[in-house]
Amino acid sequence: QVQLVESGGGLVQAGGSLRLSCAASGSWLSINSMGWFRQAPGKQRDLVAIMPSGGSPNYADSVKGRFTISRDNAENTLYLQMDSLKPEDTAVYYCNAYARVRGVIGALDYWGQGTQVTVSS
Repeated sequence: QVQLVESGGGLVQAGGSLRLSCAASGSWLSINSMGWFRQAPGKQRDLVAIMPSGGSPNYADSVKGRFTISRDNAENTLYLQMDSLKPEDTAVYYCNAYARVRGVIGALDYWGQGTQVTVSS
């Protein structure tokens, strides 16, 4: 199984920056991709950025040019650098891993517990 723990959320003023981290632990055969999603109150969970293994990152249009996703494979850690934050970025941010684990056919989604990001105007 894959356990994901996010950190780095908090309260920041508009225009400020935050860096989220997601530490992965457990046992897996492969991680196909890791990414960040967010969910604002009363809204669905949406993709923010995704990093396919061996591929290029993809971003939601709303964060392109402001957010940067990166991954430290040696430390099994995913990051999200968020700059020029806006009030509409306020949400709970979730780390995701799409991974294959022993004893399970195919890949599954694994989620962290989420970290709150609040951007004040």
